[in-house]
Order: sequence, then C-alpha cells, then structure tokens
Amino acid sequence: QVHLVESGGGLVQPGGSLRLSCAASGSIFSIMGWYRQAPGKERELVAAITSGGSTNYADSVKGRFTISRDNAKNTVYLQMNSLKPEDTAVYYCNVRSIFYNAWGQGTQVTVSS
Repeated sequence: QVHLVESGGGLVQPGGSLRLSCAASGSIFSIMGWYRQAPGKERELVAAITSGGSTNYADSVKGRFTISRDNAKNTVYLQMNSLKPEDTAVYYCNVRSIFYNAWGQGTQVTVSS
C-alpha cells in the first residue's frame, strides 16, 4: 500500500510563490506528478517528472512552475512562482509505477488579493 503526504498549500497574493511537497512511501516510482482541479472543472495534469528527470508541463504553467524530485527521500516538489488567480485549485500528488497508481489527499492553493 502506498501512502502520500502532501504539504505546502495556502493563500497567496497574485505574483506570489508557493512550494508543494509530496512524500511517498515504498520504492522509487517511475513517474511522479501534480494535478489540479478547480471548482466546476475537470482534473488536469500540471506537471510530471520521470525517475530519470525528464519533465512535462501544462502550457498554462510553463515558465512559472518547476517540478523536481528527490529520489533518496522519495519526494516530489512543485515550485510555483508568479501565481495567478487562475491557478486557484486543489492540487493532487500522483505517483505511478508498474505496480502502483496512487493519489494524495489534495492541498488547497488559493491566489487572491
């Protein structure tokens, strides 16, 4: 059984920054990523990173968000800069391997003045 613990969400003003963390139990996962879901919208992929360090970002966050991982700690991070009100959503950590596909509990990110 995989356990994920998310942290780092909160309330920030437009242009501010937040850093999300997701610590996973078990072995190293092939893909670790972040999804988000705003009220009335479908859950969407924000960013993903492979065990080798290859990354993929949604067009809406390119240049502002950076995903990284620490394989020794089995933790994935999402550094969010230049935040916009449109980034307001619940952010979910997701980890995958040939054996697992697990989701975190979600953390609220609110960007408002």
